Amino acid sequence: MGVVRLNSRRQPIVESAAWGRQTEEGDGNDLSPKALFAMASCSKAFLVTAVGLLMDDFARGYNVTPLPSGLSRFDWDTKVRDLLPGEWGLRDEWAERSLSLHDAFSHLSGLPRHEYAYKPGDTSADVLRRLKYLSPARELREQWMYNNQMFMVGAHIISEFSGMSYPSFVSSRLLVPLNMSSTTFSPSEAAKSGRLTQTWTRGVRRIPFWFSDEVADLFAGAGGITSSAEDMTKWLTVLLNEGVDPLTNASIISVSVFQEMITARAVVSGVAVGPLSIMGYGMGWFRVSYKGHDVVWHFGAIPGFSTLVAFLPNDSLGVVLLANMDEKQDTNMEILLRIIDEALGHPQSGLSLPLLTSCARCSRPTSVIRQAHPPLKIKTGTGTDDRDQSHTTTTEHAPLSQALSLDAYAGTYTDPLGAYGNIILCAPALTPPSAYCARVLADFAPIEESAGPLLSGSRPSLFAAWPRVWSSHVRLRHVAGNSFGLTLPRLFPEGFGRNTTPFEFYDSQLSVGRAEFVVEDGQVSGFALITDEDAAMGRQRRWGGSVKEVGDAWFGRVQS
Repeated sequence: MGVVRLNSRRQPIVESAAWGRQTEEGDGNDLSPKALFAMASCSKAFLVTAVGLLMDDFARGYNVTPLPSGLSRFDWDTKVRDLLPGEWGLRDEWAERSLSLHDAFSHLSGLPRHEYAYKPGDTSADVLRRLKYLSPARELREQWMYNNQMFMVGAHIISEFSGMSYPSFVSSRLLVPLNMSSTTFSPSEAAKSGRLTQTWTRGVRRIPFWFSDEVADLFAGAGGITSSAEDMTKWLTVLLNEGVDPLTNASIISVSVFQEMITARAVVSGVAVGPLSIMGYGMGWFRVSYKGHDVVWHFGAIPGFSTLVAFLPNDSLGVVLLANMDEKQDTNMEILLRIIDEALGHPQSGLSLPLLTSCARCSRPTSVIRQAHPPLKIKTGTGTDDRDQSHTTTTEHAPLSQALSLDAYAGTYTDPLGAYGNIILCAPALTPPSAYCARVLADFAPIEESAGPLLSGSRPSLFAAWPRVWSSHVRLRHVAGNSFGLTLPRLFPEGFGRNTTPFEFYDSQLSVGRAEFVVEDGQVSGFALITDEDAAMGRQRRWGGSVKEVGDAWFGRVQS
């Protein structure tokens, strides 16, 4: 944790502290303010700042790369299509023509998350190329919808027009001037420092650092920074001083860029809750009023990390909270509000979760871990088991008979547009299984043992390997008719760290959903993948159509 206040002379007073475990080999109290954490979506503000700095370069004639032919200015209202002619495309023609940088970084593109449309090995150019194949859920500027891909596009714009990679630009223009010497975009570099913290799930299973170097590069603009509480207080100090480093008096961020990114332009939650106002979003920052005080903040969450960066621009107070455990956003928010109350002399509010609840899909709110050996012992009623109890929603009930035999749904499926790739579904009862299916079933076998035999006919399921950034496999469990429940877990069949018992990890909101198969003339023609019910309902209300058209993606059956 780090807290920074500016005194009457605008000089920083910094306090930092740490509690808890950094490594499973340690004594349980080896964490320090110098420990490195994945900042996740708290990185977005760096991307927006970098784009603003690049705009300033063009305005002053310091640019090293010319703008595309016919484009005379580069500002927040510039259309992305004009910046990236020949590369940019969206399925909605009006959004493709009209989406500005303001829209992109305020989450007003109309595109929902589509978190499973990218995978390890992708580059920002790959993501940009496939955007035109992703189904929107709203019209441009109709509703705030969180989307990471737009920040990947932002990083691509930096690399195209700055003459250097996005991480290099941020390092030279922000990290070095602020002496944030421990902050990096490289997980391997962070690991070599010896200060990168290990990470755990809420169920107290250790998991690896989620991003490889190549994934961190893809996610650099949306969530790729690794930093410490010590370094992040330096970032907060400059933000509290409207872009000027009070220690050197150097202008790091222009006032215009600073004000543009913290000014709310989209409504996230239009309902005030207690001492909290309605909530807005600028560019890379949420904004809310708490007991009459403006709070500018952002959550960050990837598996194993929960982060929060916040500052009160009119009260000279900044806070960074970093946890090396999944699903600690609520705790971070409670701590932030308590710090604000104590620093400003307010009575404790007793307010717990509404700020997070109002932003239910802005980060990764709930995770699930399911272990195999020994079986989970979940307490019922008012039990206080520290392991996530929401996984009990996957407990098997007797499903209604599927329309066809389970084997009929197995096989190869592909997204004909190319946005989501291919999935090969395996049925356990197929004999003999292909070499691919044998490997997939072997991966799932130790995980499934906690719920009964893998081949149990009482819970017919299909399985696949499908490497994505957030998952490694697919499980489809029959519900009724041609409907299957969907889980997108990352499997750890040999455990991780000192605990070698198998387990799986997945997000109980973003990594679950359903698959709706379509059967025509007794043959499976494909299935709709749906992980975002809000987006599916938005498409249904706006455009109507069949399940094939309202899902995140359609996978057509590849006939053998």
